[in-house]
Amino acid sequence: MKRTAAQVRGFTLIELMIVVAVVAILSAIAYPSYTEHVRKSRRAQAKVDLVEYGQLAERFHTVQNTYSGFTLPTNVSPREGGTAAYTLALTQQTQSGYVITATPAAAQAADKCGTLSIDQASRKSNSRGNKSDCW
Repeated sequence: MKRTAAQVRGFTLIELMIVVAVVAILSAIAYPSYTEHVRKSRRAQAKVDLVEYGQLAERFHTVQNTYSGFTLPTNVSPREGGTAAYTLALTQQTQSGYVITATPAAAQAADKCGTLSIDQASRKSNSRGNKSDCW
């Protein structure tokens, strides 16, 4: 039996299933890479905030000759709207020192670096993972 042009239309079920399988494989590879990239960019913003607030603390200390009384301008990162990826806090504050911490929140809680910290001597630390990978 000869097929005419009017009879040959669309895709076969096999062709459609092959396309679905290819899309599923690509999605399985791309999504974890995307989420890790998003975590890294949020961590980078938190590091920027920690360093910036450390500089603000140093300016405060230059004028007041103490770290006591210094407060953070905000307690979340990123500062510009959206969902907070990190909660910022000023811990271990004394007249001669401080530690500013960024604790992961929400989806960022699965970040491999955990809590990031910086102190008055610009010593950087993290609660999980390799420091060189996180800072």
